[in-house]
Amino acid sequence: MTSSSEALAHPASSAEAASGGQPGAAGGAHGRGTPPRGSVSWRSRLYRWDMKASPYVFIAPFFLVFGAFSLVPLLYTAWYSLHDVQLSALDHQTWAGLDNYRNLLSSDFFWNALKNTFTIGVISTVPQLLAALWLAHLLNYRLRGSTVWRVVMLTPYATSVAAATLVFTLLYAWDGGMVNWLLHFAGVHPVNWRESDWGSQFAVSSIVIWRWTGYNALIYLAAMQAIPVDLYESAALDGANRRQQFRHVTVPMLRPTILFTVIVSTIGATQLFGEPLLFGGVSGSKGGSEHQYQTLGLYMYDQGWIIGNLGKASAIAWSMFLILLVVAVINMLLTRRLRKSS
Repeated sequence: MTSSSEALAHPASSAEAASGGQPGAAGGAHGRGTPPRGSVSWRSRLYRWDMKASPYVFIAPFFLVFGAFSLVPLLYTAWYSLHDVQLSALDHQTWAGLDNYRNLLSSDFFWNALKNTFTIGVISTVPQLLAALWLAHLLNYRLRGSTVWRVVMLTPYATSVAAATLVFTLLYAWDGGMVNWLLHFAGVHPVNWRESDWGSQFAVSSIVIWRWTGYNALIYLAAMQAIPVDLYESAALDGANRRQQFRHVTVPMLRPTILFTVIVSTIGATQLFGEPLLFGGVSGSKGGSEHQYQTLGLYMYDQGWIIGNLGKASAIAWSMFLILLVVAVINMLLTRRLRKSS
């Protein structure tokens, strides 16, 4: 028994001798180039902290700016909408509860501004998006100087609202305007574009159409260029011409983009302010002598900065915000429906 146990222990001793003759020599050789355990744990903790915290540090500036210039004013406006606050006495606030909102719902001027916002939005959005879709379809084919045409499409968007509105004000002038001059040759009596109901709304809508058609056309063009060419080739093999390809291939593939532009244009129409204000001149904040093109943005400006009733103006601002929330919900429902149908 003794000899057998010595024989079994002999290979282990020979292995120790081969590895250096001392037990643990191999472990010492393995740990010779490694740093101390405390340094490894500190670096690993720093690495894990960096991986977890770095993304939040990178996006923190956006949330700080958003909180300072968007969230805080939004909450402060909500607080003002529940008080009776005058621009001339900001320190004297009287709790009003929901009285400002009740006054809005019973005000004919509010419903008139809401109606004008809706009609101007429809008149400006529908032709604008249809024209943008048609222009993008033309630019999608190989044209000479396509880059130049794309820059030309974006030029109205780069033009300031004041400059564009000034030009259109001269075009729609009652005496000497080019539009009435052309109507005279067509046998139509001159139109007082500032004083008429539909004429003033059409004039304001034309400014919006001119400024935003090229911008939406470039969005549609980018979406069209992302459509696989194989779909057009398959449609061509089936005998479809360009019009049929546009109807059965391009438009269905552009449904999400079209929905996006509709929502963005609706938001822009709800917040419409600069064009009608500058078009009206002296009575711009009133939306004309009869409030015929006064939008919600103009109504809020008139109540807050002309009359000085900041409480009511804040209630109008929050009403516009609630309308935009409804638009966002409709957008979400339509997007889900499109995804299910596709």
